[in-house]
Amino acid sequence: MLFRQFVDPVSHTYTYLLASAPGREAVLIDPVKDRVEHYIRAIEELGLRLVKAIDTHTHADHITGLGLLRVQTGCATVMGQYTKADCVAVRVGDGEVIDTDGVRLKALYTPGHTDESFSFVLNPDTPRAVFSGDALLIRGTGRTDFQNGDPGTSWDSITQKLFALPDATLLYPGHDCQGWTCSSIGEERRHNPRLAGKSRDEYIEIMNRLDLPHPELMDVAVPANLHCGLDHPH
Repeated sequence: MLFRQFVDPVSHTYTYLLASAPGREAVLIDPVKDRVEHYIRAIEELGLRLVKAIDTHTHADHITGLGLLRVQTGCATVMGQYTKADCVAVRVGDGEVIDTDGVRLKALYTPGHTDESFSFVLNPDTPRAVFSGDALLIRGTGRTDFQNGDPGTSWDSITQKLFALPDATLLYPGHDCQGWTCSSIGEERRHNPRLAGKSRDEYIEIMNRLDLPHPELMDVAVPANLHCGLDHPH
């Protein structure tokens, strides 16, 4: 298994490169447009062929690399079935498994941060990791105050879908600003301050009180990302 984690220093976005071995087909999760050349260099040096680029949801804090990667590599763009993006080649439904040359990812519909957020479970028969986008963060959760987010739905997605995974399942989120790179489902169940020992109503109250400023790039990023980050998506 070949696995690489990249970080965008501006938006603190994590991007993940997966392949079953060097020289094989590969998939990228949550690429950032400004870092595309970086990913392509790594892909070339590892002898990989990028065949799929996945976004977990429509991002508000950076412009996605999906469109540029499609132009430069010919890869298929992938998102969950409820995305409003007009440029996605493959739309996956809840429970659907994407197999990329032996890398198996199961799509889980995990709305709450946005109404179209998906997470992806690696090796779903015996889960090794989950790429949660902004649905579940390390010691936190994705905000729920825009893009049709909803704190109650967020709680349900986390507790019913993500916390149903084995405790040892590694958690790789879409972002982190605190210096964490990886956690596990069991860790978050026990130690996530918004979730551990809290009720659904308490979680809703926590989320409704966050009063966060909107992401600086939101007014640019969301419209751009509905076109996969390209001015001329088709």
